[in-house]
Amino acid sequence: MTPQTPFIQIPARQVVDFELPAEVARLGEIAYNLWWSWTGEARRLFSTIDQEVWGRYRNPVELLLSAKHARWDVLIHSESFMASYTALVRKFDRYLGRNQGTWFDQRYPDYDRGPFAYFSMEFGVHQSLAMYSGGLGVLSGDHCKSASDLGVPLVAVGLLYRYGYFRQTLDDDGFQQHHYPQYDFGRLPLKPVQSSDGSELIVRVPFPGREVAARVLLAQVGRVPLLLLDTDVRENDLADRAITSVLYVRGREMRLAQEMVLGAGGGTVLRALGVEPAGWHINEGHSALLQVERLRAALVAGEPDFDRALESVTRATAFTTHTPVPAGNETFEVDLALRYLTPWAEQLAVPVEKLLALGHGDHGELRQPFNLTALGLRTSVFANGVSQLNAEVVDGMWRHLMTEDGAERRIVGITNGVHVPTWLGVELTTLLSEQAGDGWWEAERSWEAVEQVADRDLWGAHQAQKERLVRFVRSRIREQMARNGRSPSELRRVDDLLDPRALTIGFARRFATYKRAGLIFHDLHRLRQLISQASSPIQIIMAGKAHPADRPGQELIRHIFNLSQERDLWGRVIFLEDYDMRVGRMLVQGVDVWLNNPVRPMEASGTSGQKAAMNGVLNLSIADGWWPEGFTGDNGWTIEAAAAAEERDRDQIDATQLYQMLEDEVVPMFYDRDDADLPLGWLAMMKRSIASVGPRFSSDRMLRDYVERAYLPLTDA
Repeated sequence: MTPQTPFIQIPARQVVDFELPAEVARLGEIAYNLWWSWTGEARRLFSTIDQEVWGRYRNPVELLLSAKHARWDVLIHSESFMASYTALVRKFDRYLGRNQGTWFDQRYPDYDRGPFAYFSMEFGVHQSLAMYSGGLGVLSGDHCKSASDLGVPLVAVGLLYRYGYFRQTLDDDGFQQHHYPQYDFGRLPLKPVQSSDGSELIVRVPFPGREVAARVLLAQVGRVPLLLLDTDVRENDLADRAITSVLYVRGREMRLAQEMVLGAGGGTVLRALGVEPAGWHINEGHSALLQVERLRAALVAGEPDFDRALESVTRATAFTTHTPVPAGNETFEVDLALRYLTPWAEQLAVPVEKLLALGHGDHGELRQPFNLTALGLRTSVFANGVSQLNAEVVDGMWRHLMTEDGAERRIVGITNGVHVPTWLGVELTTLLSEQAGDGWWEAERSWEAVEQVADRDLWGAHQAQKERLVRFVRSRIREQMARNGRSPSELRRVDDLLDPRALTIGFARRFATYKRAGLIFHDLHRLRQLISQASSPIQIIMAGKAHPADRPGQELIRHIFNLSQERDLWGRVIFLEDYDMRVGRMLVQGVDVWLNNPVRPMEASGTSGQKAAMNGVLNLSIADGWWPEGFTGDNGWTIEAAAAAEERDRDQIDATQLYQMLEDEVVPMFYDRDDADLPLGWLAMMKRSIASVGPRFSSDRMLRDYVERAYLPLTDA
């Protein structure tokens, strides 16, 4: 008998009674599986129930809790609604069906080991579950979605933040304001996990002089369970209840406390549930304290001493490092690390200095900071960066750690990818489905079907997505201006904001200064000339958050916002506040050009450019992150990064090249039209962008790489 892929079933309690009519009872089950977040039919059906509530929350649990009995009476007598409901339930059951024949089942029919455990500090599955700040979290969410689609046996672990990451508003002077809404977990697609005796699962993590308790909630992502730890439980002291309050807190001790709960607590959760992973994947150093709990468990399981326990833990671990930026490589002062590691050293019966040494970032003095990236690298047998260039950079940074045991190994590259059903626009999805059939994105050759799409049809789909973006931007800007007290006459001006026919450049990402959001404004005189041409206008839409502790990033946002308010730039430069997954989707689907101009080689991957390219949006990018692999010469433009050592010289050179490419290549090609007003050269590049980027930079490809290069080799160790 063929072994069955070991999808993990996590026992969880239903805490909400929707009181649904029997005819549509399965909607409750679908609402609690985030499969709906990347399934258009599900979102459309939920929207039909109450368009206003759906538009406000985009959360089916909130929607079903708010639905009125009278509305159900109408819907269950609607033939079209019930037909859509029946089709959706069938699709949901087919998706979760054990006999479907997923990629993993077909490729590895004899696999009979445990699942792979995936740990990350943040998960961006959908904007309604706001447990992410940016690229790392969205990547983690896409990782889970593709694991589900491909049938990869995966269980994910993270933290549940009561206040999430901050919501961003801008005041009328452009200063970023930080708001932390308190989330009601009972109105989100989350369920409390049950222990073996049916009670709510609570785990306890050793802390200095005490234990910290954490409950566990389940977010089901298709076939993949995502387990989220929450310290806001009654048995904790009030100070400890706040550990999981906010993502990426400023305080160093609170950050270390969070990472201890995530790593050590997450490992304890899996053990309490009887889950025995065949391999462990630590996504960035934030999760690396998982290894102290695994060392303890290895000794309990019978390893004779610390060194043998360390060897067994290392053999079953893969580690991903994302960034060469110092802020992305967590370090803690020795005395602080010493306090938090001492309880674990006592359990392991080793001097605490032995644990501290695992986190030494270099050879040398004993009292160097405790570095979680170093800990992850030292306790893993496989390590990777998230693009080929990034792998070279981080391998150079950490090469000295990779030869300490006498065996030389490299940090290899597994380039990030994005989840196609989540990020591809509905019009383009529909158009390509008509050309290549449902689920066409799953087969690499199917992407070539875009070459056969009529130019007029592709341009029509793109324009529809662009017009939706324009409506969205106008609505957001109107709300922002009204909140800041602008007059009715000023609000009416928003009706004419943006021109759907004008060349539209998008830029959206974290406002870390190395990403250089301000580069396009380097020479304002030249930019003003560029965007004001009556026959070939340009408009720029930007979005992004700066961390509350990042004053230079916040000042850059204020600078760009104030530029956008100047008379000659009004309507040509837009800054959208409160960047999240929804804003990101709108932009990557609707702009014409995606601008990416970081300081090379600081960009680890840059998945926003991949999302844009799959939508036919042409990248105009520094040769950094994923783009050196993605650029083919006919699917976008590359800005060759300056080699100048001085920041001012480097920015001047790169900005000059950016303006030159816009003036000589990008703008003329966009406005070069045939008799039917179609930009044929532009459309040819759009087709190459979709066909060349789609199959190579999807998260399905990424997951297959992880399975074959990292996960399965861990099971053979």
